Amino acid sequence: MLLLEHVDKSYIIPGRQHVPVLHIPYFQMSPQEKVALVGPSGSGKSTLLHMIAGILRPTSGTIRLLDKQLDSLSESELDRFRAKHIGYVFQSFNLLPGFTAMENVLAAMRFGQVIPPKLHKERAADMLDQVGLSHRLHHKSGQLSNGEQQRVSIARALVNNPALVLADEPTASLDYANAEQVAALLNEACRSHGAALLLCSHDLELAGTMDRTINIRELSQTAAGRAG
Repeated sequence: MLLLEHVDKSYIIPGRQHVPVLHIPYFQMSPQEKVALVGPSGSGKSTLLHMIAGILRPTSGTIRLLDKQLDSLSESELDRFRAKHIGYVFQSFNLLPGFTAMENVLAAMRFGQVIPPKLHKERAADMLDQVGLSHRLHHKSGQLSNGEQQRVSIARALVNNPALVLADEPTASLDYANAEQVAALLNEACRSHGAALLLCSHDLELAGTMDRTINIRELSQTAAGRAG
């Protein structure tokens, strides 16, 4: 379902010096698989997720999702593909300020254009009910607790039935009790919707609930060994 081959990312700093950030010779995920990506801060975990989502372009290499080569798509095509097939759960929630929980989920549906418009409100309400927020549909994001905001983020990520959900430290901004609840909810939501999950986390307990745990610093060594 997801395949990365010879993916590199580097940046150019003043003086035109290339600074390598990430080198992934090979990485593959199967449909509905759950994978945890671990490693220290600054090791490129978020950069990798951003490239898979098409938010960043790799410097070189190929990223394929659902047999679509992402670097072959224009920016507008990539935006539409991401909206339809990828859900993203951010550490900082990234909800639209001043919008209600319902409006945040509806915004993702309008951009994704997967669900018929006449069913948008029903679908959004159902997703928020699934994450335990049926009583908070019309509360604005600023009126929600951190745990509730992350639940809205999960509902938004899954509302278009994506094939892949990317989660970047989804519990890092939460206290222990909320982190535990949100982790269980994210796991169950992806399972029930048949979505694969690629999750970055410092929480080894959360990582242990995935099908596989991969250290990003070992990913290139493992891949190089396979290729050799």
